Amino acid sequence: MARTAAPLEPVDICVVGAGPSGLSAAVMFAREGFSTALVAPVGGPSDGRTTALLQASIDLLDRLDVWNELAVKTAPLARMRMIDDTGRLMRAPEVTFESGELDLEAFGYNIKNQDLTAALSASADTLPNLSVIEEKASNAHLGPDKAVIETETGRQIEADLIVAADGRKSMLREAAGIGVRKWSYPQVAVVLNLEHDRPHADVSTEFHTPTGPFTLVPLPGRCSSLVCVETAEGAESLLAMNDDDLALELERRAHSILGQFKIATKPQTFPLSGMNAKNLAANRVALVGETAHVFPPIGAQGLNLSLRDVAVLGDIVAKARASAADIGGAQTLSSYESKRRTDIVTRTGAVDLLNRSLLSDFLPLQIARSTGLYLADKIGPLRRLLMREGMAPGTRQRNRRSLPKSPRLLRPSEN
Repeated sequence: MARTAAPLEPVDICVVGAGPSGLSAAVMFAREGFSTALVAPVGGPSDGRTTALLQASIDLLDRLDVWNELAVKTAPLARMRMIDDTGRLMRAPEVTFESGELDLEAFGYNIKNQDLTAALSASADTLPNLSVIEEKASNAHLGPDKAVIETETGRQIEADLIVAADGRKSMLREAAGIGVRKWSYPQVAVVLNLEHDRPHADVSTEFHTPTGPFTLVPLPGRCSSLVCVETAEGAESLLAMNDDDLALELERRAHSILGQFKIATKPQTFPLSGMNAKNLAANRVALVGETAHVFPPIGAQGLNLSLRDVAVLGDIVAKARASAADIGGAQTLSSYESKRRTDIVTRTGAVDLLNRSLLSDFLPLQIARSTGLYLADKIGPLRRLLMREGMAPGTRQRNRRSLPKSPRLLRPSEN
């Protein structure tokens, strides 16, 4: 990967932002033979979160030739339990979704975000047609035929297509004239990793509480990641505890299903909010990831939705090149918009509805939520449909042998 202070020649595609979405896009386009630039400052805030990678995300990472390296650092999610811990009059029944019912070894594989980012960065270093500009993009000039990204030092990168992966406060989205719809929640996510006495048996458990989900997701060994959604005051109270008291309180909330807890990483907090871009592309700019959509960490949807953005954009741009069309032109961007809009709107709406149903004491809403989970538990075809659609829209049952190499076969067995 070239790292030179000299001005760049024009490139086919310029990606702005080096989170998992931006890195994935840059590596994908470079591997597809496009001359590519990645513009992003060095480093950034530490990310202690994890992501449960679902099948479509694994397919993309396999396509980028990084999945086998990552597999040994993941834990499979073979079962997903949903437990109503609201204490309300109308409580939903416990529901367990089994991946084997879809003939899958696992719904997905949980990995630390920092491991995912490191693997993508290492892959980028092997690609001669991917140039990294380790600077912040400060301005964009979006013309009818070309787009130019200007960095904070005045360096300019000309491209046919700009991929905006610069986050929820995107400069590029604003430069492209794309508006957003925003909303907020009276909640804060407390995120950390735990060690525990009992094996998790590859089961992800989500307790639905009056303040939001309390979700334990397997990591390799006797470890799990935790997302605890609380009020701002509740989150502040948790952060004020020492490690021993915090571990005891979290174990109590988990009903000791994994035995005694030990805090493995420093807790981080993230205020919950939502955002949808009113358009996904305009003026030679295509939005991916949190530049296009933001919603609470429920159901392992956030980064998986972002990686589907990347995969679909890659397919559409490759088809445009094959037909000698303009890869950043209106027709290409319109195709991307139409392919992604339904998935984004339905995922955002479903997560928003589920989250608000936990916060609401409105009895008809509680009855509807309880009835829906009851039917999912009792009606096999409905349950399997929900499982497939939860992984990705239009997912069809796949034979285990068609999956990329399984981490279960790669990592040492647990005691």
